[in-house]
Amino acid sequence: MSKNNPFLRPIYYDTETTGIKADRDRIIEIAAYDPVRNQKFERFVNPGCPIPPEATAIHKITDEMVASAPSFGDVAIEFIHFCEGEVVLIAHNNDSFDLHFLRNEFSRNHLSFPSWKFMDSLKWARRYRPDLPRHTLQFLREIYKIPANQAHRALDDVIVLHQIFEALIDDLSIPEVYSILNRPKNIQTMPFGKHQGQPLSQLPKSYIQWLATSGAFDKHENQELKESFSRLGLIPA
Repeated sequence: MSKNNPFLRPIYYDTETTGIKADRDRIIEIAAYDPVRNQKFERFVNPGCPIPPEATAIHKITDEMVASAPSFGDVAIEFIHFCEGEVVLIAHNNDSFDLHFLRNEFSRNHLSFPSWKFMDSLKWARRYRPDLPRHTLQFLREIYKIPANQAHRALDDVIVLHQIFEALIDDLSIPEVYSILNRPKNIQTMPFGKHQGQPLSQLPKSYIQWLATSGAFDKHENQELKESFSRLGLIPA
């Protein structure tokens, strides 16, 4: 089976932003690579606000570089066209970063969010290579001996991500990897916090209530934990 199955076409993508808070900061660059069609997408975005110096220090994008760029709303239309068809968008740390920025920008611009599928290559790297001390894109690049690029610029990171992910998934197809990553987990012990390692069934009811009311279960990365609590009958389904 081909790893680039046309019935679930991979689109590797990356965003550069004005900061790390998706509800406050803005996307200033978005890039993507379609290996099946061998097409690239790279656009600056005018965020409508100054880029903080600390952000520029990382990705080297200045206010002058985005001054004449279109707004996200215009870029989004182009990006939707680029990602047409049955695709899965793949980004490193997608679930905790890029996806949140995309959703917020679409909402901010009153655009319907497409029914894309997503995969987080960081999650796969942590699962596939638990032997490694780190799973950053640049560390994985060194491990797999991929030539250096201009780190923290969107298209450069996307091209490196494609090469790394191809190595990480080995002979598995994209649909197979997607299925594995989205297979429900039956979490038995608390994965974080002051009760880390304790069986879910033995957690104090007050702590479970606090998790529910604090918004912990609303976070994307805690959905599997929420489902495990639900299966145990500790919170409503």
